[in-house]
Amino acid sequence: MTTNLYDYAYELEKAMRNSEEYVHLKSMYEAVENDEEAKGMFDEFRNVQMQLQQKQMAGQDITEDEVMEAQTVANRVQENEKVTQLMEAEQRMSMAINELNKIIMKPLDDLYGSMQG
Repeated sequence: MTTNLYDYAYELEKAMRNSEEYVHLKSMYEAVENDEEAKGMFDEFRNVQMQLQQKQMAGQDITEDEVMEAQTVANRVQENEKVTQLMEAEQRMSMAINELNKIIMKPLDDLYGSMQG
């Protein structure tokens, strides 16, 4: 019997969409999207985050002013309960994805780990 990994991947996608973590994340995202103030704060936070990440990936130094601006935006965002709940839901989803990745990569870890021993 030949195993089609893509079929399993699509099954995993369906399971993920039905997972408690994803359903909660989607609910929190919709709450932020439907609140103009929360959406504005969240968008600003994401933009600052992406700008810093792009600079870092390009090997550019991040200035102290940019760090201070990011900290100011992060502090302001943490005052909004909806955004805070969304960020917590994102963290839980990220942790679940990391755990799934460990499980998926286990055969390679076992293979290469046994070759090193």
